[in-house]
Amino acid sequence: MSIAAGDVKALREKTGAGVLDCKKALEDTNGDMEKAIVLLREQGLADAKKRSDRETRNGRLELYSHGDGRVGVMVEVNCETDFVARTDAFREFAHEIALQIAASAPQWVREEDVPEEVIKAKQEIARKHALGEGKPEKVIDRIIEGKLNKFLDEKCLVRQEYIRDDSKTVADLLNDTIVSTGENITIRRFERWEIGEELA
Repeated sequence: MSIAAGDVKALREKTGAGVLDCKKALEDTNGDMEKAIVLLREQGLADAKKRSDRETRNGRLELYSHGDGRVGVMVEVNCETDFVARTDAFREFAHEIALQIAASAPQWVREEDVPEEVIKAKQEIARKHALGEGKPEKVIDRIIEGKLNKFLDEKCLVRQEYIRDDSKTVADLLNDTIVSTGENITIRRFERWEIGEELA
């Protein structure tokens, strides 16, 4: 099957993958753009996993002020080399992460960062609520799991829906950037401040 150069270009713009990878993905999916995106994302996940044990000691601190100074964000995003840290793709990714944090107010980077006592408290609240509604015992565990997953999707940065494209999560955006830069990338930490918020 012959693949149009315009389709390859459009797929490259959507995924950040290389030209040859985009062409092959379109060939493998008979020109279906959506299937090609899914295929590239799956391949990207495999590539990201291969790179996940590489050290990330370079990167940048991204500072972002939103709403005429009402919300401020500082995020540290790391990569393997100083070369990648200076690329437009990496800078854009760090900026997008700062925007995401400003807009969605996560509390943790990933679910492993959530304290065990917070998880247990959320599970207990969900259990009491389900019992209070008279739900049968056999479905209570599924209800607890569903409520916990919803909480983690809202409060863990990498599990959040990406604000510019709700068909993706922040983890998908991270993996796409890992594939396009060819390096392991990690979101190390962040702080978000909002005028008038309660101090912990």
